Amino acid sequence: METFELNLSMKELEKRTHKDYLITKKFLKADAPEYLALKEADKRALKHLCKAAAILEKINMQIDCKHNLAVKEFLESEIEKGNKQAALTKVLFDAQKGINAIDTMSNPIRLIKGIDEKLGKGVYPEDLSKEEFHNVLIRMLKEGKIDEVKGILTQRSIVVRAAEDLAGIDYVDYFSEDFAKMADELEKAAKVSTNADFNEYLQLQAKALRTADPMLDAYADKKWATLQDTPLEFTITRENYEDEMTGTIVENEELSNLLKEHGISPIPKDFLGGRVGIINKEGTEALMAIKKYLPTLADNMPYNDEYEQTISAEADSEQTMVDVDMVMASGDVGEYRGGITLAENLPNSDKLSLTIGGGRRNVYHRQIRFISDKKKLQERLDAILDKEQHKYYLDEADHWFTIGHENAHSLGPKEGSEKLGKYRNIIEENKADMGALAFVDLLTELGMYTEEQRLQIIVTTMADNFLKSKPTLSQAHRVRTVMQNKYFADRGAYEIKDGKIHVNIEKVVPIAKEMLAEIIRIQIDGDFNKAEKYVMDNFVWTDNMELIAKKLQKVSKALNGTLETELADKLLAEL
Repeated sequence: METFELNLSMKELEKRTHKDYLITKKFLKADAPEYLALKEADKRALKHLCKAAAILEKINMQIDCKHNLAVKEFLESEIEKGNKQAALTKVLFDAQKGINAIDTMSNPIRLIKGIDEKLGKGVYPEDLSKEEFHNVLIRMLKEGKIDEVKGILTQRSIVVRAAEDLAGIDYVDYFSEDFAKMADELEKAAKVSTNADFNEYLQLQAKALRTADPMLDAYADKKWATLQDTPLEFTITRENYEDEMTGTIVENEELSNLLKEHGISPIPKDFLGGRVGIINKEGTEALMAIKKYLPTLADNMPYNDEYEQTISAEADSEQTMVDVDMVMASGDVGEYRGGITLAENLPNSDKLSLTIGGGRRNVYHRQIRFISDKKKLQERLDAILDKEQHKYYLDEADHWFTIGHENAHSLGPKEGSEKLGKYRNIIEENKADMGALAFVDLLTELGMYTEEQRLQIIVTTMADNFLKSKPTLSQAHRVRTVMQNKYFADRGAYEIKDGKIHVNIEKVVPIAKEMLAEIIRIQIDGDFNKAEKYVMDNFVWTDNMELIAKKLQKVSKALNGTLETELADKLLAEL
């Protein structure tokens, strides 16, 4: 067994694992009413779905970092020997699901000495530099190894060295043994689950886990995106926010031109997550209220005559939405790294299912969005928001904004954003936020929101947009909030009065429309340099942002976060 040197001192570990510094999101308990209300057959299916998600976590840990599994084994062996430092390190390891992460202050967390985070995480050779990567691809293309390069640059491949070259191995082949075990569990669940549509999806997904064929995943994705009235939720999330190596390709003009010449689009690698839950019918019905307005929103998107988008203004929107009581979040979707996912709109634009007539599906995570400490929330408002505007703040309005954000992912250009390289995700997340804000007035006119809800969404969103610290450029979800704060401040959407945020409410939506139009223009043009300039012009941490950040730091000491999954733990122990 490999041995490692622990990086964080006992003092630092004791601090970070203390309840004041470790946010805990509690998923369903073993005796949760939502679970007890399930039919016995669905309870049996849920066990197999949790097992499948646990296997997927093992796979994604290797995609994230080649040392994760060895470190996990080492920590467990040290804990058995009574090593308290290893025990506390394991708390953080389990929370962030790996060795390397960032905390809520955007500081890097390295649990093991000598193992830093790589641009290519675990999907590229550990010793591969950006320069060598570019040079090898250029040489291979000039040598006519076109298919080999295509295999390297697909989002599904693990890249390995092959003599002087590189080679891509589809992750289904690379992790074939574990994917086959996952498929077994999904098939067992499909035999007992009570919903025929859900079972068909599980069988399609199981088939896709046994054979390295992107079209099989497309069929599974297409079916998954139609699921609306099922008791259970199971998702394999595939998103490419973590791979920073592939995105560097657009910075190399010679390589970019060669790839274009051969019709190869370099798409960042997928990282995998597993979501297991129970559909909340009441929450889902509330979500569906927006669906009838989506074609109208599509028709009101900037420059909508210049691109195709997932939502059509002429047809019924292929968009399903569910609110989920969470049982388990494994792998990429469950990593608590600076924050954790509130909701997802999948499949992403790079996925094959969207080219064969598939739609998208929004899944919202109830337990993650719940506010557990109302007192702390009030302390935060007292510290940062103009007292006169407290009446407009409502934590539920953050959920309404998230609904707008997720649906906005389906609006705007459907393809071409890979040309924006490392800025593609920042631009896309910015677009989703601005889409949510830009249509608040229109949705109020259409009857989706009341005037009071309109005010609550605007003020709550602006107040929640301030961070505890300046993020790094790799944090797409946080970089975009800094950009928005700078953009809104410059145009008078808010100001700081007596050290507190005062929102100039009537200015917010027009400014959001302005920013949305600029973002869509960048996506349509697909110009890396324009994207870089736009991000850098707006990603400016101002004195006012620092002022509010200091106040937020005083209110919340939290540095890390973790998930408490009592029901999932019980079900896994029973298998």
